[in-house]
Amino acid sequence: MMASTLLKQVSQCVICESELALGARPVLQFNPSARILIAGQAPGLKVHQSGIPFDDASGKRLREWLGLKPCDFYDATKVAILPMGFCYPGKGKSGDLAPRKECAPAWRSQLLAALPNIKLTIVLGKYAQAYHLPHTKHLPLTELVKSWREYWPDVLPLPHPSPRNNIWLTKNPWFERDVVPQLAQTIQAILQCEDD
Repeated sequence: MMASTLLKQVSQCVICESELALGARPVLQFNPSARILIAGQAPGLKVHQSGIPFDDASGKRLREWLGLKPCDFYDATKVAILPMGFCYPGKGKSGDLAPRKECAPAWRSQLLAALPNIKLTIVLGKYAQAYHLPHTKHLPLTELVKSWREYWPDVLPLPHPSPRNNIWLTKNPWFERDVVPQLAQTIQAILQCEDD
């Protein structure tokens, strides 16, 4: 299947619409030329409303970690953004609900197969980590992120950049001191290589 056809099909997906309080509105960024993949959880309410991935405080922090300006971050030929669930799942007791379970089995393997140029996969949150690093499902977030060198330079598990993780970031200063600079440097090298 051509990538443009696949993207159109995913963008029009309604397989779990009856379970979504605000209806289906798949939000992703995809182009077969992308060299960086951001595997996230699911869009939040603000992203659902705008239709732009990471168009919120989490996205601002993520772009800072990656060392990317919005013009590069939102360039689908450079960065693919594929959350585990493409639609806003709704509000739960303590934050947003988990990504819908129908999404990944329906689309993920096809989309990943159509991304042949990925050099680095950034994995955000436990649902994305369970999919992309299934052997680490039992690890607490801190242990997983501390073991980042085991998966580097192909995959990098990160804490979610949400403001909800401010306490975690304060308790783990090594992350922004050691991991973030290496990440930003590698992102620049990958994109520089693409431009050459």
